[in-house]
Amino acid sequence: MSEFAPLREPPLLTGRRVLIVEDEYFLADDMRSALRALGADIAGPAGDIDDALRILQDGGVIDGAVLDVNIRKQMIYPVARELQARGVPIVFTSGYDKIVLGTEFADVPLWEKPFDHRAMAQGLAGMILHGDPMKQIDPQA
Repeated sequence: MSEFAPLREPPLLTGRRVLIVEDEYFLADDMRSALRALGADIAGPAGDIDDALRILQDGGVIDGAVLDVNIRKQMIYPVARELQARGVPIVFTSGYDKIVLGTEFADVPLWEKPFDHRAMAQGLAGMILHGDPMKQIDPQA
């Protein structure tokens, strides 16, 4: 009989920092809880675009992000563009249909409110850990 306890793997997002941009407090809190349950460190939540941009400029690494499409009547696109330029996986949340994203962000997953926060967190974790499969395709092959 072994005296050692079985090894347990750390939560999926241990050591990863995820930005949350959401202007509805309770939704942001639910997202934070779901991502923390997976071991993520949370940047924010930011309740407006200026706060989100300040977090991006603070020098800390961002490994993934959950972005509400419409923050205080402003579209989140400046934050999304900055994160995409850095190669950071993002997901959008919205009460609107995917059509509001247009073609620029057509490939970004959209979670329509209300949604399962744990499922969203798991989906983002998969994107962070496994990268974007489209970026792994070698166009020269």
